[in-house]
Amino acid sequence: MPGTESQASIELLQQRFPGLIGEAGEGRVVFVAPEGEEVTSPRFKAAIESAVGQLAAGKQVSEVANPFTSHAVSDDGSAAYATISFDVPAASVTAESRTEVNSVVDSARSSGLTVEAGGEALESGGPAGIAELIAISLAAVILLITLGSVVAAGLPLLTAIIGVAISLLSLLGVSKAFGLSTTSTTLALMLGLAVGIDYALFVVARYREERGRGATAIDAVSLAVGTAGSAVAFAGLTVVIALAGLTVIGMPMLTKMGLAAAAAVVIAVLVALTLVPALIGFAPDKVLSRSARRTGAHVPALGLAHRWARFVLRRPIAVLALGVIVLGALAIPALGLRLGMPGDESKPTTATQRRAYDELAKAFGPGFNGPLMIVVDAQGAGDPKAAVTAISNKISSTPGVASVSPPMLSENGDTALFEAIPSTSPTDAATTNLVNTLRDTRPTIVQGTGASFKVTGTTAINIDLAGKLQRSLVPYLATVVGLAVLLLLVVFRSILIPIKAALGFLLSVLAALGSVVLVFQHGVLGGLLGVEQTGPIMSAVPIFMIGVVFGLAMDYEVFLVSRKREAFVHGQTPHAAIETGMRQSARVVVAAALVMMGVFAGFVTEQDAFIKMLGFALAAAVLFDAFVVRLAIVPAVMALLGHHAWWLPRRLDRILPAVDVEGAGLARPSHGRLEPGTKPNTPVPAP
Repeated sequence: MPGTESQASIELLQQRFPGLIGEAGEGRVVFVAPEGEEVTSPRFKAAIESAVGQLAAGKQVSEVANPFTSHAVSDDGSAAYATISFDVPAASVTAESRTEVNSVVDSARSSGLTVEAGGEALESGGPAGIAELIAISLAAVILLITLGSVVAAGLPLLTAIIGVAISLLSLLGVSKAFGLSTTSTTLALMLGLAVGIDYALFVVARYREERGRGATAIDAVSLAVGTAGSAVAFAGLTVVIALAGLTVIGMPMLTKMGLAAAAAVVIAVLVALTLVPALIGFAPDKVLSRSARRTGAHVPALGLAHRWARFVLRRPIAVLALGVIVLGALAIPALGLRLGMPGDESKPTTATQRRAYDELAKAFGPGFNGPLMIVVDAQGAGDPKAAVTAISNKISSTPGVASVSPPMLSENGDTALFEAIPSTSPTDAATTNLVNTLRDTRPTIVQGTGASFKVTGTTAINIDLAGKLQRSLVPYLATVVGLAVLLLLVVFRSILIPIKAALGFLLSVLAALGSVVLVFQHGVLGGLLGVEQTGPIMSAVPIFMIGVVFGLAMDYEVFLVSRKREAFVHGQTPHAAIETGMRQSARVVVAAALVMMGVFAGFVTEQDAFIKMLGFALAAAVLFDAFVVRLAIVPAVMALLGHHAWWLPRRLDRILPAVDVEGAGLARPSHGRLEPGTKPNTPVPAP
């Protein structure tokens, strides 16, 4: 994290304490004696030392600290812990090594001790493939109901899986060179699967529509790629721009995650434009529904979509007011958004990592799991050792600090390192306040010593990460909203339509953030989603949610409003054009949104806190944006605006490039004849 105090502290340690800060993974095994007994009793001590010896014999283990010689026994003797140091980074610890540790843990439990294991190096994640299976199963059911054909439902699933396989294999091939984390690949999988299914669905749906109008299979697939395929390319581009835009925040970790996800989206777009039409060619008729194959025609449903459009047109003010009130109310909790990096405390109590965290907090204090590392630079001090002692004493007396460890001096004695244990947990707001207090009162603490200090450690790093991302949230959101206005201004050649779309996007994003705060910060309905411990929201969740939802919202906006614009330009009244656009597009947009929600909701089952929160946030955002904003608020606003919805100043009309995102120009020669009694409309000029 360039530019943060935590990063500067790490760099200073690497200079003054060579070899101290490495990439080797660590884990902890916690031993807890039965109630009323102590781990120092002969039988428990023997069992612990035996376990330490067995752990030290592990293949990738470099060292195991004996708790009885490393001062790792609680004051009341109820618990002790052994720190395992591996000779490889945490991400490279093999499943075999973790199994060896778990076997020793199970064996040690036979002595009567409560034994749990935690730490990043021992993190194994949830059961592989469960989230993906749930996501694919939900998507399959939705597609089958919507499309009424096994082949049509299976085609988007097949192509999405192929696209995800290409993405993941490519990312795994470069993961070591670029230092990609497992979270990056999981995020790419989630997004690749969701957009891959949706993009293929848009192409298949348009193909079926063109076949229903009487086009041949070749013409229909060509028109589908030229119309829906163009919209897919536009939507994919917006997602890629938003995710690649994370590079401007200046955090390498975030940049890698964003680019990995963007790469998966690019593959999904390419698959939708090439593989989907190719596979349609193998079964041009089986992609159609049974009724279409039987009658040779496909008539867009006039049922629910038509009735809903008529309802909105009759009561636009009521629909608009209700939609804004509902989303506004859900957005209110977002004002209390608190970012952070939850660790093992956010895992379910069935996980040994969570139980190890709880036992350590109980025996050694809530702040033990998140110590602050204090790096003292005493190069300018007359008496470095005395300066370090003075700074250590003042920090020890700071409210919120439970204890400090003895300082460790560098070889030349000009730098020292010691731990300050907070009296509150790592994700507690009081711990954040403590870090800020230590930094703010630094001049007072170092006064007269000639030295200075910096605060780092995992807890401080997470606090700096959250602070940097929280400061970036509003500028990034403003940038994305501004980009949405410019893109839609070019697409629809209207002033009011882009403004309305951007405000709707902003409303759905804030409502989704408010929902995340309600569930994960306040615990509302948390039990249903497996949220056993409330706390701050993972720092990167809001930023990623904004980027992804931006692309999806623009996709739904283009797919729905372009049909309304096409009908209006071809002579229909504004209200009739809204009905036509809803009738032609609402069914597919609903199916696409349900598929997205199903895929994202499937990842809520993940143990990884980031993926779990992001899956919920994206599912909620799609629900609000597709069903409330695009299918309710947007048509209500357009009904109230009437002809003015398409107003564009003449000077701006001459400047803007002509962009046919939905490929309406392709459809007009064969399907664009005006109905009797209508005449073409033109965009409303400036008065």
